[in-house]
Amino acid sequence: MSKDKITIKNMELSGRIIMPPIATYKCDDFVIITDDVCKYYEERAKNSNISLIIIEHNYVSLQGKVNKKQMSIADDTCIEGHKKLVNSIHKNGVKVVLQLNHAGSATSTKITGMAVVAPSPIDHPGIKNDGKIEELSYEQIKNIINDFKLAALRAKKAGYDGIEIHSAHGYLLNQFYSPLTNKRNDNYGGELKNRLLIHREIIREIRSALGNDYPIFLRLGASDYMNDGNTISDGVEAAKLLEAEGIDLFDISGGMCRYTRNDCSNIGYFQDASKAIKKEVSSPVILTGGITTLKEAEDLLKANVSDLIGIGRELLKNPRWEM
Repeated sequence: MSKDKITIKNMELSGRIIMPPIATYKCDDFVIITDDVCKYYEERAKNSNISLIIIEHNYVSLQGKVNKKQMSIADDTCIEGHKKLVNSIHKNGVKVVLQLNHAGSATSTKITGMAVVAPSPIDHPGIKNDGKIEELSYEQIKNIINDFKLAALRAKKAGYDGIEIHSAHGYLLNQFYSPLTNKRNDNYGGELKNRLLIHREIIREIRSALGNDYPIFLRLGASDYMNDGNTISDGVEAAKLLEAEGIDLFDISGGMCRYTRNDCSNIGYFQDASKAIKKEVSSPVILTGGITTLKEAEDLLKANVSDLIGIGRELLKNPRWEM
C-alpha cells in the first residue's frame, strides 16, 4: 500500500510515505537558508522511500517567530533561498510543501523584540511565558490573516507544490482553536465555528490568491488531550468545517500536548483522531508519531487510520531510512 499513488489537487505523489514537518533550526542568525539546510533535505529526498517532504515551520511575520534560527517566509527577500531549497528536493523527484506558522504566545520578546500576542491574555498551558501576553485586536487579526496570504504567495513563487497551515502544537492558530487558550467574547471566540474563524478567513484568502488547483494542507492539533480542552469529536467537526472552506489534506497531530501523549505509547500516537477524521472527510489524512519501520507504516495504512504516513524522527536521524 505504501507504493500506491495519490493525487491531491494538481499534485501527484508516487507513494504514501512522507516526511512531515520537523524543526531543524539550521538557518543562520540572519534567517538565510544555508547550503547545510539544502543538503539536509536533499539527502532525505535522494536516499529515502518518500514521495513528499513538508518543510519545517516558517514564520509568516517577525512577531510570530519562535526560534532564532527558525526558517522564514516573512518577506520577499526569503524567496531566492526557498527556490534553492525547492530545487534541491525537486531534482530527486520528490514533491515539497512549505509549512506556514505564527507562534502566538509560544514565543517571547527575547526572540522577536516585540510584544507577545495571543487570542486571549492568559498563560500558555504548555510554555512558561517570560512576560505580559497581549490580546490580539481585530485589526491585528486581520494583519495576521494577510501575513499568511502573503507568505503563501511567496511559497508559490519559490516553486513549492503546496503549502501547509500550522494549527497544532500550541502555536497561534491552535491557540484560537483550543478553549484552553481562547477565552474571547467576540466573533473569534466561544463556540467551535467562531474559534475557527481565523482559520476559515486565512484559507479563503490563500485560496483566492493562489487559485483552486493549488494544494492547501492543514496540520490540525485535533484534540488537546487535556482536561477542558478540545476533544476528538471537536477535531472531527473542525475538519469538516475546514474542508468546506477548501482544505485539501489534513495532517493530524495533537494540540496543546505538543508532539507526544503521556497516555499513549503506541505507534501512530494520534491514530484515534486520524481514524475518526478520515471517516468524516473526503480529503486525505496524514498520520505521524513514533512510526519507525516500513512494516509499521504498512500496518497502519491497512488498518485504514490514514491515507499517508509521516516518518519524522527516524528520518531526522537517518537520511537512508528503509533503503
